[in-house]
Amino acid sequence: MPVATYEYRCVDCGRFEVRLPIGTATPACDCPECHRPAARVFSSPYLSRVPPAVAAALGREERSQEAPEVVTSVPPKRRPPPPHPALSRLPRP
Repeated sequence: MPVATYEYRCVDCGRFEVRLPIGTATPACDCPECHRPAARVFSSPYLSRVPPAVAAALGREERSQEAPEVVTSVPPKRRPPPPHPALSRLPRP
C-alpha cells in the first residue's frame, strides 16, 4: 500500500510529520512529544526538503507578494564575459 507523509502542528511542540497509508490521515493526531492532539497542516509536498538556494528564492517570492522590493536606480551596465580560450584557435576567414 502506498504511503504518504502528513504534517501536523502541535500548539506546544511545533510541527512534525507522520507517514501513513494514502487517504488514512485524520484531522488530528497525537503529538509524539507531549501526546496532546495536534491539528493536520496542509502544505506543499517536499518544500521543506529543497536546496537552500531554492528555499531562499521561494522565500523572496513569497515576501514580494506583500512587500515588493522597489528599484530606485538603474543597475550598472555589466561587462560582457571574456571570450572562451578555445575560440582563439578557430580559423578566421
